[in-house]
Amino acid sequence: MTGPRYPDLIAKLPSSVPFVGPEVQERHRGAPFLARLGANESVFGPSPFAVAAMQDAAGQCWQYADPTNYDLIHAISAHMGVRPGNIVIGEGIDGLLGYLVRLLVGPGDPVVTSDGAYPTFNYHVVGYGGTLHKVPFHNDHEDIDALMAKASEVEAKIVYLSNPDNPMGSWHSGAKIEKALDWLPDGTLLLLDEAYIEFAPAGTAPMIDADDPRVIRMRTFSKAFGMAGARVGYGIGAPDLIKNFDKVRNHFGMSRISQAGALAAYEDTAWLEEVIALVAESRNRIADIAKANGLTPLPSATNFVTVDCGGDGAFAKAVLAGLIEQGVFVRMPFVSPGDRCIRISAGRPTDLDIFEAALPKALAAARG
Repeated sequence: MTGPRYPDLIAKLPSSVPFVGPEVQERHRGAPFLARLGANESVFGPSPFAVAAMQDAAGQCWQYADPTNYDLIHAISAHMGVRPGNIVIGEGIDGLLGYLVRLLVGPGDPVVTSDGAYPTFNYHVVGYGGTLHKVPFHNDHEDIDALMAKASEVEAKIVYLSNPDNPMGSWHSGAKIEKALDWLPDGTLLLLDEAYIEFAPAGTAPMIDADDPRVIRMRTFSKAFGMAGARVGYGIGAPDLIKNFDKVRNHFGMSRISQAGALAAYEDTAWLEEVIALVAESRNRIADIAKANGLTPLPSATNFVTVDCGGDGAFAKAVLAGLIEQGVFVRMPFVSPGDRCIRISAGRPTDLDIFEAALPKALAAARG
């Protein structure tokens, strides 16, 4: 008796996932976290109108969702001043990343990213047999010049850039990204991940024509809109590329509940502005807590603060372990020198009270 016959590519892949979720850690701990500050979710939640819309849609969940995502696409189109044909909807940015890689990357195809950038993108590239070429961060920023140079060197199919960046929270001006397009090799697509763009200062988003075939921009409802569990993301790109997503995407991947919630959330600009203000307040308090404990918060244009613990990766990991032991879920960058840091998501005052009480104990244990 034999099992299934896996292709060589799949047989050689590690059976691992990019992230260990807090629920997994809670089961290992045997207790729930007191403060969930590690996944860059919005603890402030979605718009009340989005919640009501999802509740109303629940009764119709026996129906498949509109596979064209017509209403949501047209709302985004009107708001951003682009044509509906410039937009694709998917199951979060993660789902869209998988579709894009499937479209463009075959076994051995070169792809460029930053060493330590969003690991789910790498997961998809490796899963489709692509070859990753990585450049280091520079001063806690993704190095745009190095990314473009490496893309030219290897004739990359895709070059990945997040702006603002996860996990460091840093950002580049939109003007710098616009200028970098002059150095993008022919036939290379710039994948611009703008998951945190709503939190960033004015001028962070580049002015790029949606019809520019060199770029696809990806945004999400998981962060500022507070709908991480609903899994809604969208891409903005040239119509030919967007149309080609229909060849590979799951046409019924979106639920009616998610579509309804995203549409209501997108139209509630007052709630979005309130959340952005609450996140800014939370970032300031996280920075103050870090400074009070002798640590250095890095500037952030996201809904988290990356904090330099002042040591090496082993020390930061010990601090992380101390926080988790006290019921505070946080994460840290994976790659040196970023791994000298821990990363704390914006939280409610009660969440940050718990973090503030736990941090000195975690530092003492790590130093001891």
